[in-house]
Amino acid sequence: MVGRKVALPLLAAALSAIAWDEAARGQTVLPEIVVTAPSPIRRAPAQETSRPAEPGPSNEAPAPGTLPIVTDQFATVTVVPNDEIRRNGAGTLGDLLFSKPGITGSSFAPGASSRPIIRGLDVNRVRIQENGIGANGASDLGEDHFVPVDPLIANQVEVIRGPATLRFGSQAIGGVVETVNNRIPEVIPPHGVSAEFRGAATSVDKGLNGAVLLDAGGGNFAIHLDAFDRTAGGYHVPRYPYLVPPDPVAAPHATQPSAFDGKQPNSALHNDGFSVGGSYIFSDVFLGFAVSQNNALYHIPGIDGEDHGTRIDAHQTKVLTKGEWRSPFSFIDAIRFWGGATDYKHNELGLADDTNPASDGVRQIFTNKEQEARVELQFMPMNLRFASLTTAIGVQGGHQELTAPSPDNPGLWDPNHNSRIAGYIFNEFKFSETTKAQLAGRIEYVDLSGFARAFPFVGGMAVSTPVAVNFAPKSASFGLIQNFAWDLVGSLTAQYVERAPKPAELFSGGGHDATATFDKGDPSLKIEVAESIEAGLRRAIGPFRFEATVYYTKFKGFIFRRLTGDTCDGGTGVCGPGVGSLNEAIYSQRDAIFRGGEFQSQIDVARLWRGWWGVENQFDVVRATFLDGTNVPRIPPVRIGGGLFYRDNNWLARVNLIHAFAQNDIAIVGETPTPGYNDLKAELSYRQMLAAIGGVDSELTLGVVGSNLLNSTMRNSVSYSKDEVLMPGASVRVFANLKY
Repeated sequence: MVGRKVALPLLAAALSAIAWDEAARGQTVLPEIVVTAPSPIRRAPAQETSRPAEPGPSNEAPAPGTLPIVTDQFATVTVVPNDEIRRNGAGTLGDLLFSKPGITGSSFAPGASSRPIIRGLDVNRVRIQENGIGANGASDLGEDHFVPVDPLIANQVEVIRGPATLRFGSQAIGGVVETVNNRIPEVIPPHGVSAEFRGAATSVDKGLNGAVLLDAGGGNFAIHLDAFDRTAGGYHVPRYPYLVPPDPVAAPHATQPSAFDGKQPNSALHNDGFSVGGSYIFSDVFLGFAVSQNNALYHIPGIDGEDHGTRIDAHQTKVLTKGEWRSPFSFIDAIRFWGGATDYKHNELGLADDTNPASDGVRQIFTNKEQEARVELQFMPMNLRFASLTTAIGVQGGHQELTAPSPDNPGLWDPNHNSRIAGYIFNEFKFSETTKAQLAGRIEYVDLSGFARAFPFVGGMAVSTPVAVNFAPKSASFGLIQNFAWDLVGSLTAQYVERAPKPAELFSGGGHDATATFDKGDPSLKIEVAESIEAGLRRAIGPFRFEATVYYTKFKGFIFRRLTGDTCDGGTGVCGPGVGSLNEAIYSQRDAIFRGGEFQSQIDVARLWRGWWGVENQFDVVRATFLDGTNVPRIPPVRIGGGLFYRDNNWLARVNLIHAFAQNDIAIVGETPTPGYNDLKAELSYRQMLAAIGGVDSELTLGVVGSNLLNSTMRNSVSYSKDEVLMPGASVRVFANLKY
């Protein structure tokens, strides 16, 4: 109801603004937003990367603060450009995307562990990747696990929904979050060398972070080096965070209201990493490799986390490669490939006995050894008389080995592994300059081997039975783009997507402290099916820019963790009313419907000083129910926001308020209502070209950003820990960025 009351005035305002814009028509022509992930079909000819790039920052980049609207893709694409990442300063992808329409973060440990949630879908339905290859950590196996992709190194982040997700597999049924960086360099830098220094400090947690990025090259070779480090103490919150104070007998180390010091207990962190990469770049061939290391040591907030001093010590080593061969034959435009291998491990540390400090040690271990590769072939356009047809085909494969042992109990699951192979095809029909269509399909084969557990445990040992299952998901999509008058671009997409269950959904059988659940997988789970339709209207040209999207998805056999209302003992596997401290959660399937909409806009109202001042706003809503009318758990609230901005070639000033409505549409068991909140943000930044350093132009950006300036009490309705973990309070962040 709230969504309807808000959406209609916004639509009327959008139509009025278009009419005003046509009258004003002092047209602002913005450069096209370049995205890399939505489609294997690249319309523009491959750039001759053997030539050095032009010196200095590009004059074609949109001015900082400009709302990026992508109109040439069949999918809905949200883009976070480099300058916005620097101003935002988030430590996780979930925090970076938290306020984008249709996107939020899991916020299990704000600043340390927050995974993007797209239209109410998370973990097993949202793929996170870096330069085309999956992040391949353990963040999809537990909400407390960090995503091993740090925004400090990112140059752009893209979020893709719709048909393009078929390119990356059915596990991306909800969307793809692609992080683009230069760890595998694709151009030789101007004058043979370039460097960038990024740094910031935050008041809410006394946080410091910094990164150094170096690129060099000559002849046909380029190399890249980067390193980053971020550290933060416990962050301040507006009030005592625990909705229900802990029992001092059951949790003797958990903070009581009388001892509250203004900080979220057990919320400090330290992350660091580095990467070395190199490429061979020639006129028609590009081949590159990179090795990266990501490390994280962060504390897990919440009553149990504080009481046991829980923290996670995580390490990931990743090897990436990608390449391209342009025009190898007259009928082939390009052959491209991506590959990666990951070795991930983290130890969950804490007290085995909260009354015995000597019991501190490893409580749980997660490992993930994963390999992935993808090869794509794009054909030259073919004239069909009624349309120009461009086709791309691809093959994707991967293998994964997972373990989750514990010295205290049988662990979350026994060792298991899975392999997958898939083929896909994208056909793009260009009927005219104003009408395009896309037809895509994918077929996969997924083989999973693991163990099914019986409950309760026997003598503290799991009774496991070997299980081997396989699936053959099939998916198809159709998309249409139509240009209209007033520079409007409309889109319509339809999808049929099948998703195979993931290992955690099939083989789990133990305590999961992150969610305070005792997870029980079900090896008999079937393929999950999603049937979706989506319509959008966008405008990227002129003083008024906007995008509006509505969608409807029907799931058959939607897989979710169903809370039974009983509790379990993690050591014995015995479950029943009041038996233990972990909530019994059984992976189950039910039909469900997700529907919603998103809107955002930006209007350059009038000239002011040396630039423009304007108004921006946003709105998003998602409603998710099972077919009997009950609510799907942990769904984001309705949000509406807006603000004012000023920008010119040097200055950007902005103030913005987002209101999240209360979330009372909750599951019958295991979920509580979440109150609404107001999040006021303000920022001021200055960008200046400096005198040439060694003959190379340089650019300095300085800024200050304030967040949650009302010091609102903010709880995230999608977070498992929301009743014990608050979002950070009022904070001021100062940052600097120097590149040349």
